[in-house]
Amino acid sequence: MATATTTISEQEFRELVLSDEDRFWELWDGVPVEKPPMSIQHNGVSFYLGATVANQLDKRVYRVTVQGDRARVAPRSFFIPDVMVIPAAYQEPLEPLDLGIYADPLPFVAEVWSPSTGRYDITAKLPRYRERGDLEIWYVNPYERTATVWRKQADGSYTEDVYTGGIVPVRSLPGVAIDLDDLFAW
Repeated sequence: MATATTTISEQEFRELVLSDEDRFWELWDGVPVEKPPMSIQHNGVSFYLGATVANQLDKRVYRVTVQGDRARVAPRSFFIPDVMVIPAAYQEPLEPLDLGIYADPLPFVAEVWSPSTGRYDITAKLPRYRERGDLEIWYVNPYERTATVWRKQADGSYTEDVYTGGIVPVRSLPGVAIDLDDLFAW
C-alpha cells in the first residue's frame, strides 16, 4: 500500500484522484493511501456481487459501483467499498466528471476479503460503515464461504447474521437477493 507522508485537504485529494485515475486512492484521516491491487478471486467475487445487485435494481433509482466511488466516513476519511449501491438522487447535484464521494448513508455496502486488506476491512472499514448509518453492510469471505451481514434496525442498532450458502435477501433493497452458492462458485 502506498501512503503519502503529509496530510492533504479534501480539494487536494479530489485533484490527486482525478489526475491519477490508474490508482485507487483512499483518504485516511487526511493522508492519501493507495488501495493495493487485489487477487483474481477478490475482483471476480466483487464484480459478480455488484453485477448481481445491479441487474435487480431500477437504474433510474440506484447506481452500483464496484471498487469505484467513495464513502465519506469522517470529514477527512474516504473509503472505497468493494461494492456500493448509491441512490441516484445522491448523484443529481454532481457534474459527470466529479469524483463520487458520498456522506449520506448508503443502502448497501460490501467488502470482499482479500489477503492484503482483510484485517483492515474488519478493524477499520466495517465499524465505520455502521457509524455512518449504512443500511446493510456485507463482508464476504470467499475462502471461508461466508457472508456476514449487518442490517440497521429502527433503533439504530445492527443485527448480525452469518450465511454460508443459499439465497440471501438484501433487505435494504426490496426484491434484491444474492445466491451465495453462485457467488462462491466464482
